[in-house]
Order: sequence, then structure tokens, then C-alpha cells
Amino acid sequence: MKFLFDLGGVFFDWNPIYFYKDIFKSKDELEYFLSTVCNNEWNIKQDEGRLISEAESELILKFPKYINEIKLYYSNHRLMIRKVYQESVKALYDLKDKNIFCYALSNWSAETFKGMTDEYPFLNVFEGIVISGQEKKIKPNKDIYLIAIKRYMLNPNETVFIDDNFDNIKTAIQLGFKTIHLVDPNQIKKEIYKYLN
Repeated sequence: MKFLFDLGGVFFDWNPIYFYKDIFKSKDELEYFLSTVCNNEWNIKQDEGRLISEAESELILKFPKYINEIKLYYSNHRLMIRKVYQESVKALYDLKDKNIFCYALSNWSAETFKGMTDEYPFLNVFEGIVISGQEKKIKPNKDIYLIAIKRYMLNPNETVFIDDNFDNIKTAIQLGFKTIHLVDPNQIKKEIYKYLN
């Protein structure tokens, strides 16, 4: 058995609200900004490979009032990581101790992923990492799964895919992966061991 992990929501507790809650005094304005200005749909395009400079320019034209707040988004991306889920890190090391091959497949901007393996050494434990922004393909599109399958010679029937996003899980199921829809990172060891017994 091999394992293919998502990163955000599985290893990293990342949310822009962790940073912006200290930027906006009004809760209503904070909610407006993260739902209408720097929202998830906008961020996903950078995960798919769009340059941050292009993304910022597009929004500043639409929302000139928020020029400063827009520019803070990616320059403070690391501060949006509240914590690392240590149970997931422990599970990864446990698998490695058993000589089980582990890989990662994550939606993440290529630009903001730079330096992550230095700052978070556990990322170097993976045999390989596929980052959407580098490939310019994104989950749940099956093309990025196929990149991981081909690059790391994965047999989906013998690989467990772990993700917190159910849309991503659905694609993995269609491709024949065994899956763990990780709702609670504290339960990851328990879920993993279902496949090891």
C-alpha cells in the first residue's frame, strides 16, 4: 500500500481569516472582504498557476479601495497557517518507519509554496510532492491525479488518497483510489490503520 496526501486541511490549518481578523476592525467588513474581494474563487486561480502579480492587478482594478489589503494577502500567506496538525505528521513518520511510500498532491500556488520544505522539514519525508500551481492543473480535475499516478508509478487500487475536500475524494474514487475523507485530522491514524490491518 502507498499513500497520497493532500496538504491543506490534512497537515496545515490554513485560513486567511487568521491573518485578516487583525487587519479589519469590523467583522462585517472582514466577511465582505474574504467572501467578495480576496475570496476562494480568486485564490484558486493562483493555485492553478496564475501569477500573484496578475491576480493582485485584477482585484485592485475592481476594488481600488482595498489596494493595501489585497497586497497583504500573499505577502502574509505563511501567517494564515495557524498550526500544523501534529497527528498527521506523526502518522506520516509512522508510515515511513514501516517503509511505506508516501506522496503529496496539493492545490497550492507555486509562488507561495517556495520555501515550504525548508520551513516545514516534514515535507521532505515525502517521496514526491505534486503542487497544482507548478503543474497548472488543479484538483478535483482528474488531470493532476494522472500526473501523480504517472510520475510516481502509482497503482490507484493499491494507493490510499487522503483529502479533507469531498469533491477531491470523489475524483479519486472515480480513478480507483482507496480513500480517506479526513473530516478530523486528529482521527488520521485511526483512519490510516484501517488500511494497514
